[in-house]
Amino acid sequence: MSESEDDWLSLMPTEPLQSQCCGSGCKPCVYDVYQKELAQWEEAKAKKDRSLLTKQKEESSNSELNPDTFTAFKISSVEQLTEDTYQYKFELPGNSSLGLSLGQHIVLRGMVKGLEVQRAYTPVSPVNAEGYFEVLIKCYKAGLMSQYIKSWIEGDTVFWRGPFGGFPYCPNQYGELIMLASGTGIAPMLPILQYITENEDDETFITLVGCFRTFENIYLKPLLQDQSRYWNVRTCYVLSQAS
Repeated sequence: MSESEDDWLSLMPTEPLQSQCCGSGCKPCVYDVYQKELAQWEEAKAKKDRSLLTKQKEESSNSELNPDTFTAFKISSVEQLTEDTYQYKFELPGNSSLGLSLGQHIVLRGMVKGLEVQRAYTPVSPVNAEGYFEVLIKCYKAGLMSQYIKSWIEGDTVFWRGPFGGFPYCPNQYGELIMLASGTGIAPMLPILQYITENEDDETFITLVGCFRTFENIYLKPLLQDQSRYWNVRTCYVLSQAS
């Protein structure tokens, strides 16, 4: 039985909404993924072969990151750091690693009132962390994604895709690195910092300047204090509302 035009139109991929783009310059962007899926659909329609569409996967549950499709990860713990900032830990099977390179970020997908929203976050866990990864997230009162994130509890399943971006670095490539970070902007600095201090042969000196509202609002203080004990690490804080 021949398939009607309506049958094929029902299988046509939907163009992403503006809210589905995280705005971080990801490659591939959601629009790149859409163009790829549209080309697959057009080829399948022209050949009248639906099997060509099986290459498209909207979701995966094998805990392996993919820049084109979203993968399910389970939240293993939620830790509130300040009144509006949380650290989320996600499970990875066995001793597997997320497989990120330095400076790479991943994209979160959320649904708020029927609207799909995507935002980019950089894991704060070491790039070689096994069995887990951690993300630092600040929630905003009027933020669409924040409304979704604030509903998370331990055991929930969340969808991520990636990785994207990166920071090309070789040990001893520079004599000194100066890291300037404000608030949660410290997230992409931490894996780089830990990568350097874990390598005894890397003698790069690091100056980390963190900008926060108050001393209480400094994120991940125990980790930063541990890192500052290394001979080649110096940390200092700029507080905008210090009493």
